[in-house]
Amino acid sequence: MRIALDVMGGDHGVGVVVAGARLALRHFRSISTLYLVGSEPAITASLAGHGPLDPRFRIVHASEVLTMEDKPVVALRRKKDCSVLRAVDLVKTGKADALISPGNTGGVVTAATIRLRPLEGVERPAIFAVIPAPEHEFVLVDAGANVECRPLHLAQFAIMGSVYSREVLGYRRPRVGLLSVGTEDVKGNDLTQEAFKLCQQLDLNFLGNVEGHDLFANQVDVVVCDGFVGNIVLKTCESLASSLFRWLKSELTKNPKRQLGALLAKGAFRAIKQRTDPESHGGAPLLGLNGNVVIAHGSSGERAIMNAIGQAVKAVELRVNEIIAREIKAALVHPAGGLRVPSGQI
Repeated sequence: MRIALDVMGGDHGVGVVVAGARLALRHFRSISTLYLVGSEPAITASLAGHGPLDPRFRIVHASEVLTMEDKPVVALRRKKDCSVLRAVDLVKTGKADALISPGNTGGVVTAATIRLRPLEGVERPAIFAVIPAPEHEFVLVDAGANVECRPLHLAQFAIMGSVYSREVLGYRRPRVGLLSVGTEDVKGNDLTQEAFKLCQQLDLNFLGNVEGHDLFANQVDVVVCDGFVGNIVLKTCESLASSLFRWLKSELTKNPKRQLGALLAKGAFRAIKQRTDPESHGGAPLLGLNGNVVIAHGSSGERAIMNAIGQAVKAVELRVNEIIAREIKAALVHPAGGLRVPSGQI
């Protein structure tokens, strides 16, 4: 398996991303080649001093970087030799099976969508975020790739999310819900009401509308929404988790009695922290394209980079995009915008 890693654009510099790549080569023996894409002098300097160079590393020089401040469409036209485009091209030309980038999310989505193109029948690729809950994990889709969506897009996200939850997370028949402001089918805006009608026609375990308080109550395995709402949900969850731990630490260290209680509950706190650690997943897959793409957080440490590479390895091994293409094709689209699902084909 061949992996392309964009080493530029992360918050902590090239060295941390390269360190994560070294960890990945130790953990994932199926990787035959790992392309490090970016400034060759910076990559070479980061590889120095760590013993013999792993022969599976290949350096692909890119003279430019797509920064977090760049507007994706404009910058990609101007920066033809940026690292994310070089990494995408390795997948496009068949030299790599997947790519990972901790860079500008909008830039990665735009570059991958333009160069790789969506799978046949897929109108929009989507970002899949796996969010831990007390009793399970659920998939949030779309988590930020598409700010504006049509009802058909949400219906396709529902299909793709069900595939991912089933094939990657192991839920036999994932419960799919449409995120809205009420559970009744008449609740929501025009987008969610029309998407509701389309999702009803799919041979999915579609629960209908779900609300925010259902997400962490083991009520749903796939949460469908547009990227605007999804990104807000994702970042709110991330912020709430980190804030709660800081809050608890502050309260539990205020006096000796609380400190003793905290010591007795140390194992429980550690277990929850491990479950909610964003570095354990490492990245969010961008699915629905002719190629495997994983977007890592800009603040990723080396363990997060390793796990993001692991996400890509799993997607390639499980052929997730191929299954998505097959199940999207089974949902035939009428000119009027509805869906007809052949019995038993999804």
